[in-house]
Amino acid sequence: MSAALNALSSNDSAQPQTFEIRPFAGAVGAEIIGLDLAKGVNAEDFTRIHRAHLDHHVLVFRDQRITPDQQIAFSRRFGELQIHVLKQFLLTGHPEILIVSNIIENGQNIGLGDAGKFWHSDLSYKELPSLGSMLYAQELPSEGGDTLFADMHKAYDALPEALRKAVEGRQAAHSYTARYSETKFEGNWRPTLTAEQLAQVAEVIHPVVRTHPENGRKALFVSEGFTTRILGLPEDESREILQQLHAHSVLEENIYRHQWQPNDMVFWDNRSLIHLAAGCPAHLRRKLYRTTIQGDAPF
Repeated sequence: MSAALNALSSNDSAQPQTFEIRPFAGAVGAEIIGLDLAKGVNAEDFTRIHRAHLDHHVLVFRDQRITPDQQIAFSRRFGELQIHVLKQFLLTGHPEILIVSNIIENGQNIGLGDAGKFWHSDLSYKELPSLGSMLYAQELPSEGGDTLFADMHKAYDALPEALRKAVEGRQAAHSYTARYSETKFEGNWRPTLTAEQLAQVAEVIHPVVRTHPENGRKALFVSEGFTTRILGLPEDESREILQQLHAHSVLEENIYRHQWQPNDMVFWDNRSLIHLAAGCPAHLRRKLYRTTIQGDAPF
């Protein structure tokens, strides 16, 4: 753990808690049972959580009852928080929280209804993409609403040799607006971005293969949602390679499918994974609160 993260983890007033970290049987992920985030997390318990996050990439904190302030405070233990460009969907009084919701009130969406409609890593379109995101369930639909996660370390490790050689040392462009206006979920829409918002999401360049700054492992760092092209290649070749990388990344053996339970809070590593919202029927209410932790420049 870095000195900065260790300093952030200090919370001497919190009492130690007894909790279990239970890995899932599939490709990725673990659930944390018996931890109450509302009580605070001391330094020793935080170290266990941080280690588990690096090992499993997705942590599911079961049965949490925390306030927006508590979600923000726990998220900040891992680093600086990022404010989403769609400020109209930020929680009033808590701009660190993005409302992810398909609910319409008074003819207006209260949150980002089609968040995660294509596979992506959060904020890969920024110079400093996200370290990780925390998504806390507020209202869940009676059917649908699952979130899928794909392990990009496993995807890289299993790359066919020809594809590995084709991307090694390459860079790719990432753009928030790449598929911004494409519809996928019924009943959802996206606001037109202002000039100021467009300036905040200008295209950035990142390596196709990145090295995780904490665990040292290589991972693919491209997605269908935000990656537009591989630099230095003809357009058709770039498109073909990106299609192959995407198909390879989301093979069933690489995926954990999260079926939400009431009061779940899910914390995933955007340096290790891409994720996808599976969608739910438009007439069923779904609302979650997301905090996003800033990471390092990919290398």
